[in-house]
Amino acid sequence: MNIQYVQGKPLFTTINKDKKQYSYLAENLETDVCIIGGGVTGAIASYYFSKNNIKTVLLEKKRIAHLSTSVTTSLLQYELDDNLSELQEYTTIENSLKAYNLGIKALKEIEDFIDAYENKCDYKKRDTLLYTSKKNEINSIKIEYDLRKENGLGVEYIDENTNKFSFDLKAGIISKNGGAEIDPYKYTNQLLEVSYSMGSKIYENTEVIEINHYDDYIDVITEFGCKVKAKKVIVATGYNTSLFTNKNFATKTTTFNVVTKPVSNFDGWVDKILIRDNCDPYNYLRTTIDNRLIIGGEDVSFIPGIFDENLANKKYDILENRLKSMFKYINNIEIDFKYCGTFASTPDNLGFVGPDKKHKNLWYLLGYGANGILFAILGAMMLSDLYNNIPNKDINLFKVDRFDN
Repeated sequence: MNIQYVQGKPLFTTINKDKKQYSYLAENLETDVCIIGGGVTGAIASYYFSKNNIKTVLLEKKRIAHLSTSVTTSLLQYELDDNLSELQEYTTIENSLKAYNLGIKALKEIEDFIDAYENKCDYKKRDTLLYTSKKNEINSIKIEYDLRKENGLGVEYIDENTNKFSFDLKAGIISKNGGAEIDPYKYTNQLLEVSYSMGSKIYENTEVIEINHYDDYIDVITEFGCKVKAKKVIVATGYNTSLFTNKNFATKTTTFNVVTKPVSNFDGWVDKILIRDNCDPYNYLRTTIDNRLIIGGEDVSFIPGIFDENLANKKYDILENRLKSMFKYINNIEIDFKYCGTFASTPDNLGFVGPDKKHKNLWYLLGYGANGILFAILGAMMLSDLYNNIPNKDINLFKVDRFDN
C-alpha cells in the first residue's frame, strides 16, 4: 500500500536547487551494515558507522531526504515533548532528565560536526522558549523551571512583568543554548557527502522489498532483484516499519506547517529564539537563514491513504492567523509554503534504538518525537558502539521492547 506521509510543497526540498543525485543499486553487494532509509536518520547512521570504520551501504527507495525529512521543521531542542512532571506515569524523572542531558550531548555533536566539516546546512545555535498564555498553566511551567534549574540546566524564568515578546505570555522558560536550527535537506546531504568520502556506498531510487534472515547475516532484496548481504541491517525508515515487523511502535499524527516569504524585521521575536507553547498538541516556531518564519502544529490523527484537503486548509489558516496575531509588529507577513507530514509520538517521548527481539541482526534506529534528529544522533552513536562490542548503558532508555507487556 502506498501511504502518503507528505502533502504539499515542503520548504527545504523546494528552495534547495543544487541537488546531488546518487545512482540506483545495479549489482549485488556484501557489507558490514546495510542502512535502509535515506532521510536524515539514515544519513546520521551512515556518518557514525563510517566514522567508526564500519563498512556501510545505504538504500533509499525514493530521493534522498525527500520524504519525512522534507517536512521536518528541524527545530532542535534538548527538552522533550511533554514537561518532566507529566511524564512520571510512563518513566522516571531521572530518566527524563537523563534524556535532556543526552539531548544536550547530541546538540554538541552537531556543533562538532559543523566545526569539522564547515557549516553547509545553515546551522545556527539558538536559545529556546517554552511558554504558556494560560493562567492555569503557570504552575506547571514553574514546576518544570524548578526541576531544570535544580538539575543544573541553564534556564531563566519569565512572566508577564518580564515578557519582551509581542505575544501574550503568562509564564515561560528560556533555555540558554538549549537548541539549534538547521536546513534538514542540506544537513542530510552534507552527512552523506562526508560518509561517502569515508567509503560509505549510497543508493537512491532503490526500494527494498524483502529481507531474509540467516544466523550471521541478512539478505536485503531490492525491487530490481539486486541483493545486499549484510551482517547487520539498520531500520532507519521512520514511521514506515511494516516490512520489518508487525509491531506498532508509535502513535502517528499529521502535523501542519506554514512558512512565510522573507520578512524585513523581527520586532517582538527576541533573538529569533526557538518557540514552543505548552498546549496539547503544541505549536512550534522558528526562523530561517533567509528570514522566513515557520509555524507548525495543529496535529490530527493520521489516517493512512487519506488526505482531507479542506481540513488541511483550515489548519493552515489557523496557523497563519496565530502567527500574525503573535507577531503583529512584523511587517508584511505573507505565506509562501503550506505542507503537512507524519509525526510519531511515544508515551515517554523517546525513540527506539536497538536490536529486534526476534531477529538479532535487525537493529532499529527510530527517532520518534520532536527530538527525532537528536535521538537519531544518539542512537547512531550507540549502535556503532554496539557493533564494536562497546557497552553503552544509555541505550536502555530507548529499548525497543520497553512498553511490551
